Amino acid sequence: MTDTRNLTRDALAAMDAADPLAPLRDEFDLPEGVIYLDGNSLGAAPKAAMARAERLIRQEWATDLIKSWNSAGWYELPRRLGNKLAPLVGAGDDEVLVTDATGVNLFKVLAAALALRPERRVIVMEGSNFPTDNYIAQGLVDFLGRGHEIRFAEKDDIMAAIDDTVAAVCLTHVHYKTGHLLDMAAITKKAHEAGALAIWDLCHSAGALPVDLNGAKADFAVGCGYKYLNGGPGAPAFLFVAKRHQEAARQPLTGWWSHKAPFDFTRDYAPAPALAKFLTGTQPITSLALVEAGLDVFLKTDMAAIRKKSQALTGLFIDLADEHLARFGVTVATPRDADARGSQVALSFKDGGYPVIKALIERGVVGDFRAPDIMRFGFTPLYTRYTDVWDAVETLAYILDSGLWREARFQVEDAVT
Repeated sequence: MTDTRNLTRDALAAMDAADPLAPLRDEFDLPEGVIYLDGNSLGAAPKAAMARAERLIRQEWATDLIKSWNSAGWYELPRRLGNKLAPLVGAGDDEVLVTDATGVNLFKVLAAALALRPERRVIVMEGSNFPTDNYIAQGLVDFLGRGHEIRFAEKDDIMAAIDDTVAAVCLTHVHYKTGHLLDMAAITKKAHEAGALAIWDLCHSAGALPVDLNGAKADFAVGCGYKYLNGGPGAPAFLFVAKRHQEAARQPLTGWWSHKAPFDFTRDYAPAPALAKFLTGTQPITSLALVEAGLDVFLKTDMAAIRKKSQALTGLFIDLADEHLARFGVTVATPRDADARGSQVALSFKDGGYPVIKALIERGVVGDFRAPDIMRFGFTPLYTRYTDVWDAVETLAYILDSGLWREARFQVEDAVT
C-alpha cells in the first residue's frame, strides 16, 4: 500500500505529463468534462472509427455496392482482423477469427472441445462467472442431451475440481465482477495432465494485460471486441483455436461461410480447412470494420507498457479508496496484489451502490454497478490519466459524505445498470 497522505493532484499531473502512453489519449473521442472509468464495459470511441464508418458507408457500400466484398476486402475481414488481434493474446497467424458474439463463439468452441473428448462428461466452470458463459454451457448441455454436467468451483477450488472425468475446463481469465486474475498457465497445465481441454474467456483481459495463449498451451479461447479493444457497442467478438486442433475440431453452427467451397452452393455441408470452419454465416461488415480502428491503436504501444500503467492506476485507486472511502463503509473487493488482478477495481458498498453510481455519473464520473453491491471501475491505460483517478475518488467521497446519492432520482433503476 502506498502512503497517499502527502500525495497531491499536482504530483499526479506531473506523472501524466511524463506518461509515455499519454499521447494515445488523443486517439480517442472522449467527451469534455467526463472521467470515463467504464472501458471494461464499453471502450471509448477511437477517432479513426468515424472516418472508417464514413468511408465504408459512402464509398464501399453506397458507391461500390456489392463489388466491395472483393475490392474492399470485406470477405477477408474476419481472418485479417484475427491476425491483427492475435499478438495481443499470444496467438499465431491463422489462429484467431473476429466474428459473431462471445456467447455464439463459446457455444462453438465448447461444443468442439466436448466432441474431442467424447468419453468424458464434466465441464469445470467458475460459478460466479459472468452469467452468459454459464448460460451458454447449460444450454449446450441440455441441447446435446448426452449426460454432460457442469462442475462449478470458485477461484480457490478450481484446481481440485479438475480430474480424469473432466472433458473441458472453461474459465474467464479476469473475473468480471471482482477483477481477480486466474493463473492461465497453471490451470491449463492441470487440465492437460488430467486429459482435459482448456477454454479461456478473455473478455476482461484482451487489450488490458498481456495474454499468452500459446505460451500457456491453451486449446480454445473467446473474447469480446467492445471492452478494452474499443471496437464499438456490440462489436463482433473473437475466437481462438490452437493450430494443433484445427483439423480435428468440428463446430455445430455450420453456416455457409464455414463451408470448404461456399460459392459452389452445394446441397451438403463440407467443412472448410483449418480455422475457417469456425465461421458461420455472413458477417456484419459495418460493425466488423470498426473493430480495426480500435486494434490499430495497439500498434503504437505494447502490452507490457499497458500492463505497467494499468497496475499503477488500479493501485492508486485502491490506495485512495482506502484513505478516503473506508469511513463510509466502502471496501475493496479486488485483489490488492497487482499481479492478481486485471485492469479494474470493484468497491463493495454496504448500502448497495447503485444509487451512488447514478449520482457519480451525473457528476461526470462514469463507472458501473454489478448486483448486489459492487461499484465497478475500469482503467483503460490508453486514455485514463492519473489525475482522473484522483478526481474520481474525490467526487465519490463528496457524494457519500453529502448524502447526495440518497436523493429520490438516484433510486430509480434503469434498464441497463
